[in-house]
Amino acid sequence: MNLSHLDWPFFEERHRDLAKAVREWLAALPAEDRGTANGPTSADAACREWVRRLGVAGYLRYCVPAGWGGALETVESRSLCVLREALAAHDALADFAFAMQGLGSGAISLGGSDALRTEWLPKVARGEAIAAFALSEPDAGSDAAALRTTASPVSNGWRLDGTKTWISNGGIADFYCVFARTDPAAPAARGISAFLVAADTPGLVISERIGVMSPHPLATITFDGCVVPDANCLGGPGEGFALAMRTLDIFRVSVGAAATGFARRALAEALGHASTREMFGSTLGTQPLAQAMLGDMATDVDAAALLTYRAAWQRDTQSGRMTGVAAMAKLGATELAQRVIDHALQLHGARGVRVGEIVERLYRDIRALRIYEGATEVQRMLVGREMLKATEQRLTP
Repeated sequence: MNLSHLDWPFFEERHRDLAKAVREWLAALPAEDRGTANGPTSADAACREWVRRLGVAGYLRYCVPAGWGGALETVESRSLCVLREALAAHDALADFAFAMQGLGSGAISLGGSDALRTEWLPKVARGEAIAAFALSEPDAGSDAAALRTTASPVSNGWRLDGTKTWISNGGIADFYCVFARTDPAAPAARGISAFLVAADTPGLVISERIGVMSPHPLATITFDGCVVPDANCLGGPGEGFALAMRTLDIFRVSVGAAATGFARRALAEALGHASTREMFGSTLGTQPLAQAMLGDMATDVDAAALLTYRAAWQRDTQSGRMTGVAAMAKLGATELAQRVIDHALQLHGARGVRVGEIVERLYRDIRALRIYEGATEVQRMLVGREMLKATEQRLTP
């Protein structure tokens, strides 16, 4: 694949070295490790293996701060993005395993006590503990502040009751960062707190495993009288929703990087196919319509990458609100990648829909990215809202 984007001014030399190193590491892995999971059971095993390998290779260290086994002083967007782009281009489960270690432990990094950080974050960085982020509920997805899971004070702790669903790593995680309502009288988001819940805590039940079109570990989790100690509260009471949003803000930009990785792989596959597929006495690549499609795809890939890495660079180097640029990156990259992959499949013709083809797998892999961590429609509203806020500020004397 063309890696000329690594020369863009968003990057420092260490980012280029990291991007090249992870690609060399992936290229050296056995061919059978590339996107072979076909169902919940095999996805579980594949995800566990990716976590182990990423931990041994040292790449999970970029998911946690340096004080607790991390590679950098703080979790950095550009490093997350160059890693996720490379991993996604190789295998969606590799990207998933990496991203969930960061997303699932992010609330601990931001709001956990030193004791909790010391206990869990080094294990996350080494690939010895699998993390999960438990926010979504059956009636609280995009409207996360509407969650109904409760945490009631009991002697020396909190009792959790309720249901979480669409939980990535559900069923294989060693711990869950769970968001629950602690103050029913408080306005929506203000009455929510966060808790670290070990997977073997009594009252935590994996009530359903969920199969999806791009297989990865996913489950519904029920909490029935699940008691955790006071020390497992992340941040202060009522700070859970803000903690969840801060965690998502860190990783939302990197979703755009994963989408860009999918799109870049699709473009490479399409170029290879167009260059060798014989058609009308020549090759597919000589046909003007195919050339036009490839031109659109290349433009879309660069647009996705520019949006993503602009946002990552801005988050790493500037202060102030990043909500709008992060939402724009996630919105633009995922929508553009969907279009690139659709064109790649179309160029492959009948071969493109055959199960097991790379473009067929990419077509399934990309679809969820337009929904999770804030659906496309939510990102559009966020971008519009941030633009209006900025306009009002300029117009206010």
